Amino acid sequence: MKKNLEKYKKIVGEEIVEKIYKKAKKLLKKNIVCISSTNQEGGVAEILNSIIFLFNEIGIKFDWRIIHGTPNFFTITKKFHNALQGADIHLSKDKKRIYYETNRKFSMLNHLDHDLVMVHDPQPLPLIDFYKKKQPWIFRCHVDLSNPNLEVWNYLKHFIKKYDELVISTEEYKKNLSIPQTVIHPAIDPLSQKNRQVQKKTIKKYLSKNGIDFKKPIISQISRYDKWKDMEGVIKIFERVKKEIDCQLVLLGNIAPDDPEGIDIYTEIVRKFGNRKDIKILVNVSANDLVVNCLQRKSAVIIQKSLKEGFALTVSEALYKETPVVASSVGGIPLQIIHGENGFLHEPNDINGFAESIVTLLKDDKLRKKMGKSGREHIKKNFLITRLMLDWLDLFEKYLC
Repeated sequence: MKKNLEKYKKIVGEEIVEKIYKKAKKLLKKNIVCISSTNQEGGVAEILNSIIFLFNEIGIKFDWRIIHGTPNFFTITKKFHNALQGADIHLSKDKKRIYYETNRKFSMLNHLDHDLVMVHDPQPLPLIDFYKKKQPWIFRCHVDLSNPNLEVWNYLKHFIKKYDELVISTEEYKKNLSIPQTVIHPAIDPLSQKNRQVQKKTIKKYLSKNGIDFKKPIISQISRYDKWKDMEGVIKIFERVKKEIDCQLVLLGNIAPDDPEGIDIYTEIVRKFGNRKDIKILVNVSANDLVVNCLQRKSAVIIQKSLKEGFALTVSEALYKETPVVASSVGGIPLQIIHGENGFLHEPNDINGFAESIVTLLKDDKLRKKMGKSGREHIKKNFLITRLMLDWLDLFEKYLC
């Protein structure tokens, strides 16, 4: 039976795929486990859903375990997430106890007899305390660590230093640690439902079903309902743009199971702007990945107005579909957007700069198409799942061969 990896040859070329097979031979029958906080929504879950399937299919044994917890646990770990990105936090003994005990409970329910353990993000970070360490442990942090709250960083660093290696998304996230640190950029799967080619009739069907008007240019931001995505700032930009060009704004996002703040942020946006006919606010829509795909293709411009950002794969998704992006120059976004070539970069609070760039793109079809084509090529060369597979294989080879 033809392996799914073969399908990627049409996109990245035979040489890349054969290189994956060759590197994977050294790791056949090795057993690796990834541990994360959810298998739904968000960039981490999307990456793991694709990459684990592909690795298992070519003979590297991959497990994926999910750490479960009470709503309290996820409220606390969301606060940790925010604090790692610079927010204030009261780090009480009770927060530490719930965090630590949830990880201890996981350890009582799960054996980890694998050849390598890869822990994703802070939720399962303390697990290393509860196992007799007999294999390499890698901590993959997807969060922006450039300016963390020092109290939380010092607390979590106590666990991180017990790992064999820290993997981060950009050079600027490197910290003063005694363990090795490796930069591996995230990537998108070009053949997932979110990114595969779709027909025009499919785009019309799914966007019409969600009440999106095809008569006016669409500006959209696709992201979690999260304070770092600054939805109200996006609306301010839209209002500036609309003074010059009649258009509509679509906010499309999810509320992930491990993100209890999301519902509050979504509710507040709906309360303030839900009656606006020119703003469509969508959450957890049916066939979400396909709707995202359609919206990214139909939008004239995508916004990513993050105040802080781990990487923002939504930027790669849009660029791969030849849609230019106007975004904040934070986190991993400048790696994806080459200013003036496939989009525009601005400081997060530069409302006028965002608006001017969007107006420029809406008024110039040729520029928009030129940037779109440039964006697709940039993502194809640098941010597809096949490149990520090669990076992971190199990482695992260091410890398992």
